[in-house]
Amino acid sequence: MKKAFFLSMALLIVNTHFFAKENLMKTEVATLGGGCFWCLEAVFEETRGVVDVVNGYAGGDVKAPSYEQVSRGTTGHAEVVQITFDPAIISYEALLKIFWLIHDPTSLNRQGNDAGTQYRSVIFYHDVNQKEKAEASIKEFSSKFTKPIVTEIKPLETFYKAEAYHQDYFKNNPNQGYCMFVVSPKVAHFKHEYQDLVK
Repeated sequence: MKKAFFLSMALLIVNTHFFAKENLMKTEVATLGGGCFWCLEAVFEETRGVVDVVNGYAGGDVKAPSYEQVSRGTTGHAEVVQITFDPAIISYEALLKIFWLIHDPTSLNRQGNDAGTQYRSVIFYHDVNQKEKAEASIKEFSSKFTKPIVTEIKPLETFYKAEAYHQDYFKNNPNQGYCMFVVSPKVAHFKHEYQDLVK
């Protein structure tokens, strides 16, 4: 009887501690588009303070679009990543700093060989605070580029999660050609430039 009592108490203490820790972590969400979402996902999955990264589509006028539809450039959607992060570990501003590093925000509707409005540079803000921070970040980083930043800043209306095979793409397909020659160098560049932000 005593053994069962102490076991129950131990489980209660462990569970209370676990849920207390869970409740302490208040996450926020950022939604960014800057070329192929595989690239952004791979980098932000390696970022300290990031809890989850989901590839998807936003900014269009077709409900629940498929990858094929978005790829044709007729739905108005951009390929984006939705990043869940712990602001106690990494700030929204720091995420934007990484965002400017890993894509070219001066290239209109194009990143490298990926061309079309679905590859546009865009920040979808979730509240006014994020909007103001995005605007301030553009002002801060504009001087670092020789051409004007063309990144759009828009309110997020609806985010559609991309198909399952697009999730964790670089992690699951490291030897695929695009991953080796496009995604991998971006991840390496991030790790070299912002070592303090790497998990």
